[in-house]
Amino acid sequence: MKTEHTKICATSFLSTPTVTINIGDIENGGSVLSAHQAFLLRSPYLTEICSSYTHDTPASERVINLPDEDLDAVGCFLQYLYTDEYSPRLIPNPQRQDDTILEALDPDLGVQKDLDGSHLLKHAKVYTLAEKLGMDELKTLAHAKIHKINSTAKGELEYARFVYANTPREDKTIRTPIATYWAHKSHVLRHEAEEEFRGMILEFPQFAYDMLSIVLDQKEKKNKDVHRDEREGTEIMAPPGTAEKTRGSARKRPRTSSVV
Repeated sequence: MKTEHTKICATSFLSTPTVTINIGDIENGGSVLSAHQAFLLRSPYLTEICSSYTHDTPASERVINLPDEDLDAVGCFLQYLYTDEYSPRLIPNPQRQDDTILEALDPDLGVQKDLDGSHLLKHAKVYTLAEKLGMDELKTLAHAKIHKINSTAKGELEYARFVYANTPREDKTIRTPIATYWAHKSHVLRHEAEEEFRGMILEFPQFAYDMLSIVLDQKEKKNKDVHRDEREGTEIMAPPGTAEKTRGSARKRPRTSSVV
């Protein structure tokens, strides 16, 4: 029964008029895609546009313009509308039953490391497009895929730059993991991309603030744990010959991040 119902729904959706989607500047190398109107109505943003169409609206007037969007991101969005997924898909991890991985688009090559950040950017652009189109489930899916990618320091910075340039400050879902990642790894990874890291700090002070806040929060938490241990009489482990110096005010500790 469920299969038959699905077939009926698919048939009715595919019987609806198609809508032309212009991506980029059509007069200067933009792209044109099309999709069935019923599928586009899954997006509140596109539903509002399509609400102006009537049964008599000709195909030439069923047009949606997305001049500032990425072609690949729109393609992933349309794939998701029809299939509830987009490539590369999340598939079960053969090594862990409770985990998923991104499928390898080329089985011969396997899952490759993201050397330049392009893999991260792909899903980040899907994420920001989903935000604009009001597709929360697609946002969640794109964000999940981001966390399955193994990239380089330069790749991570390209991704961070895009996110901080294209998401609101209030979007902690995607920004906080970035700031947390660099708060933990910047003392190591910045040497792999010194100039890019400096440029990111100067271009996006909010990134520096978010990262510093996490470092300070963890420092504060560690100091509270130290004071609690001292009150409870817990011996603080220290290298031989430094035990006497370890007890006491946290101000005697070096001003270096303990984040690893």
